[in-house]
Amino acid sequence: MQRKLIYFLILTALFGLSAQPAAEEEQLKKFKVYTFEIVENIAPPAWRLTQKAFEEANNLDADLILIRMNTYGGALNTADSMRTIILNSDIPVWVFIDNNAASAGALISIACDSIYMRPGGSIGAATVVDQQGAVVPDKYQSFMRSMMRATAESHGKDTIITGNDTIIEWHRDPSVAEAMVDPSLYVEGISDTGKVLTFTAEEAIRHGYCEGLAEDLEEVLSMATISNYDIVRHKSTTLDKIIGLLLSPVVSSILIMILVGGIYFELQSPGIGFPIAASAIAAVLYFAPLYLEGLAQNWEMVMFAVGLILIIVELVAIPGFGIAGIPGILLVITGLTLAMVDNFVFELEWNIAFAEVIKKFFIVISSMFASLVISLYLGKQLFTNKAFAGMALDKELDVDDGFLGVGSEEKDLIGKTGLAESVLRPSGKVLIDDEIYDAVSDYGYINKDEKVKVLRYMHGQLYVVKDEGKTQN
Repeated sequence: MQRKLIYFLILTALFGLSAQPAAEEEQLKKFKVYTFEIVENIAPPAWRLTQKAFEEANNLDADLILIRMNTYGGALNTADSMRTIILNSDIPVWVFIDNNAASAGALISIACDSIYMRPGGSIGAATVVDQQGAVVPDKYQSFMRSMMRATAESHGKDTIITGNDTIIEWHRDPSVAEAMVDPSLYVEGISDTGKVLTFTAEEAIRHGYCEGLAEDLEEVLSMATISNYDIVRHKSTTLDKIIGLLLSPVVSSILIMILVGGIYFELQSPGIGFPIAASAIAAVLYFAPLYLEGLAQNWEMVMFAVGLILIIVELVAIPGFGIAGIPGILLVITGLTLAMVDNFVFELEWNIAFAEVIKKFFIVISSMFASLVISLYLGKQLFTNKAFAGMALDKELDVDDGFLGVGSEEKDLIGKTGLAESVLRPSGKVLIDDEIYDAVSDYGYINKDEKVKVLRYMHGQLYVVKDEGKTQN
């Protein structure tokens, strides 16, 4: 018995020595908090940032994801993607509303497990509006209402049974979330009909849509009684910033203009050179970020490439215009347009998807039209305006100075008429006085066998225009 007691005391001492470091290690272990900011419009760059942030937080085995938010809203489809990743996260997600969480920002905030707000902040006003700020018809609001309700419901409810009565108490009242979208909804003691619901920070606390007030992230953690923590802040890379810039509709429009302008100037002076290189680079910069963001699909880029090939075949190999050119133009426009449209849109009502496609279509068409207008103007001014005089050799090389020239009988052709021996797009062949000459259409295309008139001879090149006479057969 005495021997057993000795063994027991020895084992107890050993266990105490081994358990003490483990307890100390547990106390020293820091609560790992991963934080990132949403302080811009809810758009594809914000979605890309959210995806990267959640991936990094999971790789770091973070204990908490804390979002600092200050936004007036943005794209509904992007907001839905962001709220989905939050709802499906294995790591708890909190949000600190640093002033505003309006519209799409409210949807994302309600998806988080806990909401904290700066004093004077607000959350709500989630009515769907168009780019001009006008409220869209109710068929557009219905989807937002259902998302807001479902998001609030996802945080659970308590069922209280008192006698014969069963009372359901939601942790976040779904009717409140709906009232943030629909001004016609009435929530007793909270909102009146005719006004979209927006909570101040104090109101959000009172009605279960905020856990507390804080001035910064550190105070949020202090309110949650988290004292031993380590904050890891997301840092955007240079690549992230570049991709975010390229996804801007303004930059996308400029890239389309360069793409179309490069093709135009390459056709003006055939041969692989700077214009076609600029066009190719613009195409890569246009599609690459859209592909990385999951907007552009493989088939959309293939559609664009096939369309471009058809246009080139039409201009180089097929007389006239239409057999391959028109389908090619349609494929190019369709590819550029659909690449900018998130495929999520097509899961909504057809009219919502149609409106989004039309918006992107307008961006593509207006950019292409502006590019053609600017290209035509620059093409006209390039060798006639003094500002571009340095781009062309204009010094005379006299025979007296030792230079030998070739015959310039083409100058005698100025004012004469003939026939287009081939299609001029803008370069081609013309037949004048039974002789065939290389020529360039001064503006527009000239079909084969159409009557032409020599306008001028400059820099070793004949420039012709379509004559007002009838087509020769």
